[in-house]
Amino acid sequence: MKKIDVMCTAFRDGFQSVYGARVQTKDFLPALDAACEAGLHHFEVGGGARFQSLYFYCNEDAFDMMDACRATAGPDANLQTLARGINVVGLESQPSDMIKLHAELFKKHGITTIRNFDALNDADNLNYSGRCIAEAGLNHEVAISLMGLPPGLSGAHTAEFYDKTLQDILDAEIPFHSVVFKDASGTTTPQVVYDSIKLARKRLPADTHIRFHTHDTAGFAVHAYKAALDAGADGIDLSLAPVSGGTSQPDVIVMWHALRGTEYDLGVDIDKVMEAEEVFKDCMKDYFIPPEALAVEPLIPFSPMPGGALTANTQMMRDHNILDKYAEVVAAMREVVARGGFATSVTPVSQFYFQQAFNNVMFGPWKKIAEGYGHMVLGYYGKTPTDPDPEIVKIAQEQMGMEPTTESPRLLNDKNPSKGRAAAEKALDEAGLEKTEENVFIAATCKDRGIAFLKGNGKVQIRKNETAAPTAAGGTPAPAGGDGTYDVTLGGEKYTVEVKGGNAVVNGTSYSFTVQQSGSAAPAGGGQAGGAAGAGQTAAAPAATGAAMDVTAPMPGVVLKALVKVGETVTAGQPVVLMESMKMEMNVEADADGVIESIEISDGDHVVADQKLLVLRANS
Repeated sequence: MKKIDVMCTAFRDGFQSVYGARVQTKDFLPALDAACEAGLHHFEVGGGARFQSLYFYCNEDAFDMMDACRATAGPDANLQTLARGINVVGLESQPSDMIKLHAELFKKHGITTIRNFDALNDADNLNYSGRCIAEAGLNHEVAISLMGLPPGLSGAHTAEFYDKTLQDILDAEIPFHSVVFKDASGTTTPQVVYDSIKLARKRLPADTHIRFHTHDTAGFAVHAYKAALDAGADGIDLSLAPVSGGTSQPDVIVMWHALRGTEYDLGVDIDKVMEAEEVFKDCMKDYFIPPEALAVEPLIPFSPMPGGALTANTQMMRDHNILDKYAEVVAAMREVVARGGFATSVTPVSQFYFQQAFNNVMFGPWKKIAEGYGHMVLGYYGKTPTDPDPEIVKIAQEQMGMEPTTESPRLLNDKNPSKGRAAAEKALDEAGLEKTEENVFIAATCKDRGIAFLKGNGKVQIRKNETAAPTAAGGTPAPAGGDGTYDVTLGGEKYTVEVKGGNAVVNGTSYSFTVQQSGSAAPAGGGQAGGAAGAGQTAAAPAATGAAMDVTAPMPGVVLKALVKVGETVTAGQPVVLMESMKMEMNVEADADGVIESIEISDGDHVVADQKLLVLRANS
């Protein structure tokens, strides 16, 4: 029997694929302990979206989470994280100092192995990051990123293409301890999987550990895993219920059954695995599972979307009440992939594809180039497998005011004063925060939202099944409209509301309000520590003689911060509000010269399309 190494992805990719990575550490540690008892010893526990998500949505420190996983799993477990080449664990590419610091900090916080991939399969992007991982004393698992092209498209993503990518890695002399063929969208056909690993077996030394990773989104992951094993793979990635199948990896139990009577042994105690899954299901019973997370989607090969991105995007569309646009966006992805140079649909490129398809649906085809997609086709993320469509490159040039480049993105970042240690330390200084190595890295990769977390202004935005009614302090129902302290869960977010005499303090932010005819509270004033004026602020502004103009949200999203203050003079086209929508940051600009008369939103507010953000008194 051939012993197959199983990496359990439940506590990283499973969380990302099913819950959009929004899971708090205390909720899953008993399941990790049970999985160890079942004989599993190799776990994916961090990196990828499970870094930023802890600061953005869980109000937790990712380094504390890794420390807790090591304490639970014990000293001998192989704890693995995911890195995106020179992006490391951010959506933007990083300069050399942050790439090096990433490896050093993850080693410090208990990680054994880092899987390192580049969505463009650009060996240059894997080179420096891989060296940093190995030099930090970690196992470097170098990845070849797979994707099945939609039917009718060709030019990359064949077994021969992946063989060339592997040869590029070998030619660059990148140090590695293992090789993984990683298919984030679950769209690579079993035959291509078989042929690719067969070619790798011929090219690599006989003792090289080869792994295969896929998702079950399209429904044929077990078949693909069997093809990988038959071609000579030594390890595969599997998950545990309730985060197995569908957009995640196949379940350990399912694969165990599929391999019964074959020469392959997963080396687990299946009875204890079943017990561990019961523990895990109990741990996660309160978390909302979107129905699409556990479903097979037959159309995914036509518009390859990774499992981890699919549910994250549908959940964001739910949050913004635009889920009805999902089918159109997915249908628009085929053209976006075809004209973008065939980079693999895996983070961050999968998000670039989705963002551009989203923009094409919401604003019209190619009327608004998504920033990440534009940077990619212009060369700022490295070399795409094939040349992007020249027409799209020209559109991106014109809209973004940037020229194409062939220079290394890492070296470009090294010259960019807004990136790296110096920029992160400046942000920490301005926020009055300690400049520890961890804080520097958080500020560099998570930016404003990382700083907000470090200042104690983070929010918990986890989707759970129950929605609690407002209760007074002590847990008893509060009298309608009365003063008191209320714990409220709304849309999966928890709020503490203190009401007294027409004023309310919501999670530490003060508002005054009036009761409208409908009975809803209308904020009339307030503020946020360290931020811009709060909702409805109408401080005295210099006189302006023109008409009052509403500045509105161009699409649903979250307000990151107001970039102006009441009374400030602005010019047409000047950014006045920074928003995030569908993982895109966007500036909302003033439509005319004038003076800011009022600010109608606060940092962190969820807004709908066309909602008033500011009032601008235009110059006559």
